[in-house]
Parts: sequence; C-alpha cells; structure tokens
Amino acid sequence: MNDEQRQEGGTERDFEERLRDLLSEDAYTFSPPPVPYPAIRRRGVVERRRRVAAAGAVLVTLAAMPVGAYALGGGGKAGSTATTPTPTVSAPQSPTPSPTPSGPARPATDGQLLDGITFAQAADGLEKCLEYDRSGPKGYGRPDAGTAADFRIILAMNSTGDSNAPGDGMFVVAVKDGPELFRVICRIADGEAQGINSGGGDAGPPDVGPVFADINGGKLYQQSFLDRGNWKLPFRWGVIGSVEPSVAKVTVSYGDSSSEAALDHGWFVASGVLNQQVTLAPRIKGYDADGKLVYDSDDDKYYEKTLP
Repeated sequence: MNDEQRQEGGTERDFEERLRDLLSEDAYTFSPPPVPYPAIRRRGVVERRRRVAAAGAVLVTLAAMPVGAYALGGGGKAGSTATTPTPTVSAPQSPTPSPTPSGPARPATDGQLLDGITFAQAADGLEKCLEYDRSGPKGYGRPDAGTAADFRIILAMNSTGDSNAPGDGMFVVAVKDGPELFRVICRIADGEAQGINSGGGDAGPPDVGPVFADINGGKLYQQSFLDRGNWKLPFRWGVIGSVEPSVAKVTVSYGDSSSEAALDHGWFVASGVLNQQVTLAPRIKGYDADGKLVYDSDDDKYYEKTLP
C-alpha cells in the first residue's frame, strides 16, 4: 500500500469517526418533546362534559315522556302499543281557569236594586244603554263609555214617564272605580235604551264638602219642568253622589219621605217614594263615625236647593 492509499484510508476512518460523533451528539440534541399533559387533560374534561350533557339530555327527554308512554321495545313485547298516559301524584294538574266575567259588578247592597228589578235585568239594561251610546254620534270630544264589564251597578229603580220622556221604564246607574269617579245614568223603556248621561261623579269645585251630590243626578228625583205642579204620584226618586271616606253616614229627606243612603266604594245612593208634589230639592246630610254632622246641603253654596 503506497502512501496515497494509506492517506485516503485514514481520511475515510476520520470521516466515519466524525460522523459517529455527530450522530451521537444529535441523539441528545434532538430529544423528543415532553408529553403535553395540560392539553390532554383539557381534552379529557371537555369530552367528559360532552358525555354528561348528552346523558342529561336523554334523562330530560325521558322525564318529559308521559308515564304510560313507555318505549315499544325494551320491557314490553315487540309490536305492543303505548298505554294511555296517566298523571302521576307528583305532577298535579293545573286548575281550570275561571271564565273572565263579561258583565258589570254587583252593588254593595241588595237594597240598591229596587222595585223588583233583578241584577240580570239591570245588567241587560246597562248593556243596551252602552250599545246605544256606541252607535250614537260622539260629539264634543266625549269618549266611549266602555263595556259593561268596566262598570259596577250602584242603583236600579223604576222610572216614571213624563211629558219630556214618555213611557214608564227603569233607571240604571253604574260607575267605574278609579282615581277619577265616572258614572253613567241610563234610562230604559219598552225594552229599549232611551238615553244615557255619562260624566265624572266628583266633578266639582275644589272647595266642595265631604259629600257632593251628582250634578246631573236631578233626573233621578224630579219630573220634567213641563209638568211642574202636575207630577205623577207616587213617584220613585233617587239621589246619588260622591262621599269622602271620613263620612260614615248619609241621610236624604225629600218631601214626605226620607232615606239612609247606602255607601258604596266612594258613592252614596239614597232612594224613596214621594207621595206629594214638591218644590224643594232633596236635603242631604253627612255624618262622621262619631255621629257629628259634617255636611248639610242647606249650607252648600253649590247645591241647588229648589227645583226648576
């Protein structure tokens, strides 16, 4: 072997040794990365939650099924049908809702329905008057009075016909409760509405007393001025108005008759039968719980004390 061959052989051995050293170094330099435990744990938690959610959904679905509506397979014979659902003791049925009333409320006392007029008749008369009002012209910005269910009847009594409103019939007075008192006075004759008057029952000056007679209630206690001195007798009369909570008693005297008024949710309602011709309006008195006189219409500057 000549010198050149020995030199090439040495070079090859040096190269091989150098390569082995490099490979040995790379084995330590390029070690495998650590196992990503946090990422694996997060994936595991997510997967468990997904399975729990899926199982919960199945349980909710099964709980929503009626007791009798079990699967066709499983414990039953193949091809069998579900039994009729039966409510369980732990799931009581909801009570049947009460029907919404469509008519007016009753008065505070039965004594406010007079002359044999039943509540059903008074309610029917009110509905006819409200329909009469809805079908008529709405002048002077007068709003719709509403439906019968909005009202409470406080008075029903016979109506004596006169020269201005011929034919006997009945009056029905109904009110709406609320911050502002509102009432309607209806007249029904021959089964038909003959007219309606609506307005605020407490519409008056700011310095009125604790008792305030309705400013349009005169139609309930007088006949037409055309028949002055020639009224039809006996004559059923009524007086209505607003009253403050401090008033415990209201009395009304009219001609040869008198009445203790019914107090009905901020209203007073009095009635009687007149057997003689009169020229003075009813006299109204109010008393507190101690029996002290707190109002007298004779001292009320706003009250018309004589009839037209």
